[in-house]
Amino acid sequence: MSIRQSSLDTVEARAFPKAWGSEFVRAGEVRFRVWAPGADTLMLRLDDVETPMSRDAEGWFELLATGVPVGAAYCFVLPDGRRVPDPASRAQASDVHGPSLVIDPTSYSWSDADWAARAWESAVIYELHVGTFTPQGTFAAAATRLQHLVDLGITAIEIMPVAHFAGRRGWGYDGVLLYAPHPAYGSPDAMKAFIDAAHGHGLMVFLDVVYNHFGPEGNYLPLLAPDFFDPSRHTPWGAAIAYEKAPVRQFFTENALYWLEEFHLDGLRFDAIDQIKDPNSATEILLEIAQRIREEYPEREIHLTTEDNRNVVYLHERDGRRRVLNFTGEWNDDFHNAAHVVATGETDGYYEDFADQPVRHLGRVLAEGFAYQGEPSKHTDGQLRGVPSGHQPTTAFIDFLQNHDQIGNRAMGERLSVLSVERMRKVLGAMLLLSPHIPLMFMGEEWGETNPFLFFTDYQGPLADAVREGRRREFAKFGAFRGSGGEQIPDPNEASTFESSRLDWDKVLGSGAGWLEFTRQLLSLRHSAIVPLLTGNVGTGEILATNEGAIAVDWSFGTETLSLRANLSAEDRPLPAAGHVVVFDEPSGAAELLAQGSLPSFSIVVARTSRGKGASS
Repeated sequence: MSIRQSSLDTVEARAFPKAWGSEFVRAGEVRFRVWAPGADTLMLRLDDVETPMSRDAEGWFELLATGVPVGAAYCFVLPDGRRVPDPASRAQASDVHGPSLVIDPTSYSWSDADWAARAWESAVIYELHVGTFTPQGTFAAAATRLQHLVDLGITAIEIMPVAHFAGRRGWGYDGVLLYAPHPAYGSPDAMKAFIDAAHGHGLMVFLDVVYNHFGPEGNYLPLLAPDFFDPSRHTPWGAAIAYEKAPVRQFFTENALYWLEEFHLDGLRFDAIDQIKDPNSATEILLEIAQRIREEYPEREIHLTTEDNRNVVYLHERDGRRRVLNFTGEWNDDFHNAAHVVATGETDGYYEDFADQPVRHLGRVLAEGFAYQGEPSKHTDGQLRGVPSGHQPTTAFIDFLQNHDQIGNRAMGERLSVLSVERMRKVLGAMLLLSPHIPLMFMGEEWGETNPFLFFTDYQGPLADAVREGRRREFAKFGAFRGSGGEQIPDPNEASTFESSRLDWDKVLGSGAGWLEFTRQLLSLRHSAIVPLLTGNVGTGEILATNEGAIAVDWSFGTETLSLRANLSAEDRPLPAAGHVVVFDEPSGAAELLAQGSLPSFSIVVARTSRGKGASS
């Protein structure tokens, strides 16, 4: 092995210029590069040999080595002798504290050359956590369940974050090595094989990425580049990230491009973007990332979605030809929150904003996108929340009754299947899957899984204690958990907390078989009757009624009208007639009663009409 200094122009062309990390220039020749303005000198330790790296005026360190085999271990050595992994490591030899590995991104042989992804209008998203989706908790094991998703009617898988975090168990939102898939799930090639297999089944794959903070253990960027962070600004997880600095922007922009290019992903979900605050840049970092993706892959169907409690629309606007400009869709908490209050009667925390007339809020969400479009929020002491959203296409909103947050952030991780009665859940389930918004389901929801999905971690020592006690303090304001009651909250660090969160696949052929068939029926109807309306159409909604627990909403799609009538109360309610052709009613016969002017308790009717053409199918 030999080592020499190099410059960026020695690296062969790729789809996008890469500033961070290790990269093969050609067989056996690897360039190592890291931004470390906090160090005057830096050594590369490669196969137990330490070599000085060259430094430029901006704090970039670089070195080119030849004769480097795939899988070679390396790290950076600080002036005080401390060894740290590569912040842009593609894989680790062991944990987040150990050496990084040189990875050949071309080692996997893809079989998806003919894959062209799917149009967004056809998306039915299935969120899963790789570690609890199967008993084995690996990409390889998850691949064996793909046919189940296809048979169900799912068209897109959304994987919770896989970036390497401390320990073997976690949700993934405390990642510290954002380019390295966690080895508990499998190697980078194992992740690629899972995505390849999903494409072979006709399934898109999205990845949840976290660009708003780093986890509390294993983040060595403050040692290498203290300027990566802005101590004058804070997030719920610590010092804010200094997105205005060019190397920082490169780190995150390259990360998004990296997942899309090297892992053939069909999209990304950006976590908690309200905490990605970039007030000092000419172009907001989120917009720059989205624009770079659109520029680099203009011919690919790439879907970018966001989680954001502000209810904004500027990130998701379309152009005059209805094409996505930046982001494709927004996770719609308002749908969940209103539906959850209707289903459970809970009004604690952020549910207090929906305690007053939750059915009215739900109707506005269905017709116009958001419930809060500039109104004051009780939960934030009267602050105005949201902007008008009725002009947005219906497909800009991603609705859900459950997701990892809404289940796992409960003290006991209960699912809606144990919090609400079945007849209510059937009405809400049909509303979710047959509305013209994009639906998302959480793993196991399709068969009414009753196992919890708890918050779990794998920390040790004082950090484990802090997480455990912080969890108990979080719920101390709830009566059931005051005083010693908090001790019943599962310890996030216990292996049993993780294990009890696994899906029970035996329910598919057992207690969950009936609910699974109900879900399959709804998704079959969605693909045959709802998706064709969305293709090429924006869709505009109108609220006809939201009174006494009942909802009547119509959406116009050119010459077609889609009607939804739902009664979420325990009494019969009068509602306006729906369309000529019934798509679905629950219970069976509800449509006939609606035609007589009244909808029975806990029922729903979805119908279509072609204006000027009589009945439509």
